[in-house]
Amino acid sequence: MKIVPLSEGTFTIDKTKLFVPFDETKDELQERSKGSLLVEIQPFVVVTSNDVLLFDTGLGFSKNGKMQIHENLAKEGINPSDITKVLLSHLHKDHAGGVSEDRNRSRLSFTNAKYFVQERELNFAFEKGMPSFIPDELETLKTSSQVVFMDHDTGSIDDYVSYEVTGAHSPFHQVFWIRDDNKIVFFGGDDAPQLQQMKHRFVAKYDFDGRKAMELRRSWWQKGAEEKWTFLFYHDIQTPLFTHE
Repeated sequence: MKIVPLSEGTFTIDKTKLFVPFDETKDELQERSKGSLLVEIQPFVVVTSNDVLLFDTGLGFSKNGKMQIHENLAKEGINPSDITKVLLSHLHKDHAGGVSEDRNRSRLSFTNAKYFVQERELNFAFEKGMPSFIPDELETLKTSSQVVFMDHDTGSIDDYVSYEVTGAHSPFHQVFWIRDDNKIVFFGGDDAPQLQQMKHRFVAKYDFDGRKAMELRRSWWQKGAEEKWTFLFYHDIQTPLFTHE
């Protein structure tokens, strides 16, 4: 099994929900707006014996007409058409901005992939709208034949990827486990976004159910230590992945 972090860079985000690029070589932390967070944006590719899996799709930013996530994949020798499954933890714009492409966002950005989406999360995204969600970027998920709508709280995909809806960071947020090659990889999305959050008990105000998120992190960390999980951290600047030894 091969794991590839696809860093899109470091950003600040505050109550406006705008992601502002942050250059650690010249920007000053003290100049961030009050209450803002400093986060990495980092989708992951996991290459298994059966699939090339993509976990979340980043912000969807483009430069010179090419999506950043496509450029990041190319740097790793991976063509966007190589992706076989896109597994979405939730549809906040920093995790789902790259689900579609072209000027009108009418085409999914990974043409050969099946997109696994919680149907209740998609409905919630359109109900809630801006600024946390960008409905225009998600519109094609409603009708594309590439989309597999998930409507259960737990389940499995091809008998080696399992998922669970937690309702912690957002009402229909889901997390994933990959069991392949005698290894267990865990992607917790925004329920488990950074290594330090796994090690310290605190309730985050930005979570839908902060106490539940805290307790889940504690239980996952303990279980991961027992079973030697590899954790993928979407928002961690220093530690994109961590394996218990």
